[in-house]
Amino acid sequence: MSNAATDNGQLYKTACTLMPGGVNSPVRAFGSVGGSPRFIDHANGSTMTDVEGNRWIDYVCSWGPLILGHAHPAVVDAVQQAAVKGLSYGACHRYEITLAELIQKHMPHMQMLRLVNSGTEAAMSAVRLARAATGRSAIIKFEGCYHGHADSFLIAAGSGALTFGTPSSPGVTEGAAKDTLTATYNDLASVEACFKTQENNVACVIVEPVAANMGVVLPNEGFLQGLRKLCDQYGALLVFDEVITGFRLGLGGARVAFGVTADLTVLGKIIGGGMPIGAYGGRKDLMQQIAPTGPVYQAGTLSGNPVACAAGIATLSILENENPYPKMQRLAQMLSDGTKQNLNDAGIPAALNQIASMMTLFFGIESVTSYAEVMKADAKLYGRYHAAMLQAGVYLAPSAFEAMFVSAAHTEDDIQKTLDAQKNAFKSIA
Repeated sequence: MSNAATDNGQLYKTACTLMPGGVNSPVRAFGSVGGSPRFIDHANGSTMTDVEGNRWIDYVCSWGPLILGHAHPAVVDAVQQAAVKGLSYGACHRYEITLAELIQKHMPHMQMLRLVNSGTEAAMSAVRLARAATGRSAIIKFEGCYHGHADSFLIAAGSGALTFGTPSSPGVTEGAAKDTLTATYNDLASVEACFKTQENNVACVIVEPVAANMGVVLPNEGFLQGLRKLCDQYGALLVFDEVITGFRLGLGGARVAFGVTADLTVLGKIIGGGMPIGAYGGRKDLMQQIAPTGPVYQAGTLSGNPVACAAGIATLSILENENPYPKMQRLAQMLSDGTKQNLNDAGIPAALNQIASMMTLFFGIESVTSYAEVMKADAKLYGRYHAAMLQAGVYLAPSAFEAMFVSAAHTEDDIQKTLDAQKNAFKSIA
């Protein structure tokens, strides 16, 4: 049987006969870095091991949510205890209340919230609620920010800030595209221009407070505050997509980190310890418009899955009680400082954006504050770097425009081994 194979190449060949591109999410295919994907057999702490026995220090961390590392004993124990009671009820249970209370404790602006199954579902539902609450149709998103694969979000920028976008994927209709305006991240003037074209028809602005799906791009000073002011001025809601930053920047998320409160907040699988879950929430008057207390329909058999909730309770409790944030910040700073030194020694121009325990290295450019600047980075050089680091035992995202994540399971030894591998990798690609 194919699942008995212990060779990455053979597994990939088999997978390609069963799934588009051999993967269940496009970036896993290694298409932008060359080579073929590795098939993971198991993971623990800061490392992953593939079916061939190759072991890597992992900086993908399931794209961010494994803030405690892989298979944290307390999280695994919580999952096991919940699983033996039943994998799914399709009914109410205590875990979902406890998890909601933990989230609200640290994000009190989420006066009420709804658990769902993914970040995509949470973002889609938040936008539907914003449209219903305001009676408006249009939304403003930002080029380079990713909010899942719902139709409203798969929109490319138009010919300028004054135009609606166009579908960026076949299957997305012109009708869906006409209700989405695309602005430039860190450019308040482009946002106001969008508002002025549809002054009485913009339901919300949705934004990653720290962009992390075009690589880590930090908000300029005053940008998020400016969005809050514009939304208030034009009667629109501000939606923070914190699928990446929620509980990664800190327990309070972007509200605490930047002093800006959104009307609605979207969270992802970090609230389930990496298991499939998401949430959206905000002001009580808005959330009470969700069925069954209001007319805005949203439902899901697996919403608030007990096993995922148990994993989330364990994860958030550890973050609260053990406070690994200073350690992760220290290790991320060590990695950032060492990377800058290695770049300087190798004579390789690059920008390194870092905040808290997440960062991105952009080759060939000096600074990055927008999607247009991201697109100037040398993705081919990153591909060579990725291959060299993979060979040296360091697993990075198979895309030049993703984040690296440091977890509570990483150690100083992990960071030093990474920097040593990186130094040699830079020499090989310079």
